[in-house]
Amino acid sequence: MSMKKTDLEKIKGKKVAGGGFGGANDRFGRGAGVPADKREQRSRDREMGLVPFAVKLHGDLVKEIHAAAQARGEGLNEVAADLIRKGLKAK
Repeated sequence: MSMKKTDLEKIKGKKVAGGGFGGANDRFGRGAGVPADKREQRSRDREMGLVPFAVKLHGDLVKEIHAAAQARGEGLNEVAADLIRKGLKAK
């Protein structure tokens, strides 16, 4: 089976653009801090007692939460959990 000229050019373009054939994904430590697998991350989260909890919020509120997290120097999960705890106690 012979390849078309356009297919060969696409492959050359991938090589030039750095896409290559997927052989050097962890070059220069790019993936050093990234968990190897989403399943591993989920199991770690479960061990810590974390449960995914998706909600839909207005954009303005999300911006405020992001700003609060940045001001505190904490992660978004910690700030959201703290706000929910405070809201439930205020009931």
